[in-house]
Amino acid sequence: MGLWLTLHVLGVLLMVGNIITAAFWKSRADRTGNPQIMHNAAKNVMVADYIFTIPGLVLIVLSGGMMTGGLGYSLTGLNWLTLSLGLFAVSGLIWLFILIPMQSKMIRLSADGIEKGNVSAAYHRASRNWTVYGTIATLLPLGILYLMISKGF
Repeated sequence: MGLWLTLHVLGVLLMVGNIITAAFWKSRADRTGNPQIMHNAAKNVMVADYIFTIPGLVLIVLSGGMMTGGLGYSLTGLNWLTLSLGLFAVSGLIWLFILIPMQSKMIRLSADGIEKGNVSAAYHRASRNWTVYGTIATLLPLGILYLMISKGF
């Protein structure tokens, strides 16, 4: 069980660490107002998702599944595990259907901004929406982390 727990914690560190760090650097880049810096940040957020977030998610799901089966936790009824899985699914859906497409849009719009010398209002709208949905998708895993540690009910 120790190997699975280690892999699970590593997955959480990769995923949560990346989503928090990416938001920090992207918001810092947006504050510069420099289209090239904003574009590079938008592109690198996407790259970091593929390098850190996705492998983190894979580790979380695989190791969590192995530990759940090995420890005999119930996946029926409402308990800390089923609530965690539900929140995890919501966060994943936000990421897959809102954040990733929004990141692609910000990359396109910031590339246009490089050519024009400034980013458009559309970029700023997309960035604000990314921040709102990204905050939600980040707070959910932090809630899951609490549930996983406390196993409160």
